[in-house]
Amino acid sequence: MARKKLGNQNPTQSVILKYVKKNSKAKEAVEIYERTGLSCYAWQVNLLTSMMAVDKNGLWVHQKFGYSIPRRNGKSELLYLFELWGLHNGLNILHTAHRISTSHSSFEKVKRYLEKMGYVDGEHFSSIRAKGQERIELFDGGGIVQFRTRTSNGGLGEGFDLLVIDEAQEYTTEQESALKYTVTDSSNPITIMCGTPPTPVSNGTVFTNYRKTCLFGRGKYSGWAEWSVSEEKEIDDVEAWYNSNPSMGCHLNERKIEAELGDDKLDHNVQRLGYWPEYNQKSAISETEWNELCVDSMPDLSGKLFVGVKYGQDGANVALSIAVRTVDERIFVETIDCQSVRNGNDWILDFVKRADVATIVVDGASGQKILDEELKKERMKSVILPTVKEIIVANSMWEQGIYQKTLCHAGQPSLKKITTNCEKRNIGSNGGFGYRSHFADMDISLMDSALLAHWACVTTKPKKKQKISY
Repeated sequence: MARKKLGNQNPTQSVILKYVKKNSKAKEAVEIYERTGLSCYAWQVNLLTSMMAVDKNGLWVHQKFGYSIPRRNGKSELLYLFELWGLHNGLNILHTAHRISTSHSSFEKVKRYLEKMGYVDGEHFSSIRAKGQERIELFDGGGIVQFRTRTSNGGLGEGFDLLVIDEAQEYTTEQESALKYTVTDSSNPITIMCGTPPTPVSNGTVFTNYRKTCLFGRGKYSGWAEWSVSEEKEIDDVEAWYNSNPSMGCHLNERKIEAELGDDKLDHNVQRLGYWPEYNQKSAISETEWNELCVDSMPDLSGKLFVGVKYGQDGANVALSIAVRTVDERIFVETIDCQSVRNGNDWILDFVKRADVATIVVDGASGQKILDEELKKERMKSVILPTVKEIIVANSMWEQGIYQKTLCHAGQPSLKKITTNCEKRNIGSNGGFGYRSHFADMDISLMDSALLAHWACVTTKPKKKQKISY
């Protein structure tokens, strides 16, 4: 008998903090859930294990956890697993949704699961059915879960241990301001956000921004997982269905997806394949091209470092990157840091003083002259303030290095996000170009500093050892 084909059981993209698997509360949650007579899919157990991981002190490894899965895969079931565990362990829970119908449906689901376990309403637990204000309290476990629709002031003055944001693609900054402090007083707070990529009519921005923060490597105590495609697929691409829908081969199948197919390719990609349209504009440098340059381990390096410093166009940030030759004649690049200009230049000066630096390239009108003077005071030689013509050459060499694969990197998430989400901009009238970011909150100076370092490294010929013959 042929083995049933299943959907992809692992996220296509995730940011999970380190944890010890045996310390996760997921096993307890699954055991409680299975008392309903139901069972979990493998992908649900895997994701829940990360979501419910605790550290050696019993605190949640992720104080925030977000996940995005296409519709009808059973993503809300993870919330019920967590909430049933919370009811049995004395947690005070707030489950929020965008629509009253969604909030009420979740209330009915949790109540029905308790009844499937053999609990009786009024004897083992109490329930309040007022739409938009539903509530369940489990007497023995001591846990309480309230179900609400989100407003700009709902939750103010109340305290919870677990905050659930269902339909997170509609979660607005005003709602977040009202809700995020509701878990502050808990000794072990956690916030869970789940949803799908936003559509053109979605009002929320919090979910999208949280995703960016995690994927950009800036989310402290934060986790993220998604099933998605990185670029638009054809509507009839069956392999893409299996890639983005973990419940394929279970309650979801090809026949059901075929029945929902229409003419709207973008809607299909967003709703069924998890495509994030805002995050995947056509980049001048594709993710595939950049990934091909990633090294598995640090290559053998040769010679001194070349430093690129770029002050952002808005004068807010300054980035520093390095480039160095490898023994196999490639150029290895890496970003050191990107900081607010308010922090001053001491961190830059400290780095170049400690490192074995050949050349420093500094660009950006907002801070170029000041740093140049400070470098002179430190008696730093070989500082280049590039001309517009040299900037154009540096950008062109960066592109050539990527196409010809003479450039390599270690896969830094921050540099990858900038590099694979940028577009070209014209410099001058003779075909010169530079780069700009697709997004206002992603500073292109990070990549600019790397390409300046790369340019200095390429254009400076390595010194050859002098041979002495007799």
